[in-house]
Amino acid sequence: MSLDGKVAIVTGSGRGLGLAYAQELARQGAAVVVNDVDANTADEAVASIEAAGGRAVAVVAPVGSTETAKQLVQTAVDTFGRLDILVTNAGVLRDTVLWKMSDEDFDLVIDVHLRGTFTCVRAAATYMRENQIAGRIITIGSPTGQRGNFGQTNYAAAKAGIVGMVRTWALELKKAGITANAVIPVAATAMTATVPYFAAAVEADAKGEPMPAFFRHDLGFGNAADVAGLIAYLASDAAADVTGQAIGVGGDRLQVWSHPEPVVTAYHDGGWSYEALQEEFPGVYQAQSVGEKFPPLPEELQR
Repeated sequence: MSLDGKVAIVTGSGRGLGLAYAQELARQGAAVVVNDVDANTADEAVASIEAAGGRAVAVVAPVGSTETAKQLVQTAVDTFGRLDILVTNAGVLRDTVLWKMSDEDFDLVIDVHLRGTFTCVRAAATYMRENQIAGRIITIGSPTGQRGNFGQTNYAAAKAGIVGMVRTWALELKKAGITANAVIPVAATAMTATVPYFAAAVEADAKGEPMPAFFRHDLGFGNAADVAGLIAYLASDAAADVTGQAIGVGGDRLQVWSHPEPVVTAYHDGGWSYEALQEEFPGVYQAQSVGEKFPPLPEELQR
């Protein structure tokens, strides 16, 4: 089931993971609206798609505002005649611990990731519903949004919020045949390139060499191309029944994340007073882990 005749928007697709998504969608037959804040980067992305025989056009604008969202949808319709697929990948990082995070650091990350996803999905879903298109909404989450990460209050909030919106949109858009899913990628990026733990994998990828099996298999850590296949699959007719899900992918690993469910349920006649909690909570409580837990690096991969 190819994507021939489909039209996609991929935000933040000038480089990195977003570019890989746009190139794979084009390889499968979709025409693509590329988006970046830098004109040269966007033009180079379009040229790479066209050089491989695909069709693409660029929109140079920062994601977040309603105006940019409408511009992206209008460009898809004006250039290629329709819109079937939206991938909301655009994002920025402003990492620092809670007590040092400024209002500006928080607001910028929330605006691009969370508000940008909302405004773009709203514009795309409105168009799809009005034109009876059973479209595909694919958002990008993160393990940080699922489990938290030191120094990423803003990013964790945005990515967790995106998954929450996806679950809501799956309900709201079901009748229109529009699916909404979140992809949780684990891949070599500019961010992971600075983490010593991933050094051997990042260096191998930069040299065009296979990553060590420990990273690809045990950690589910790969490169951008390892994520792009899932993006294209969720955009296809084959995934028409997949909606409201958070799906992780990286290296050789695929994961379907559970939706939050209670791990303990307890009752106390008359309700849980302060005194009842003091007496009974320790016997009921089961602490849940937070943050990512990585196994020790094999000796041959240590630096």
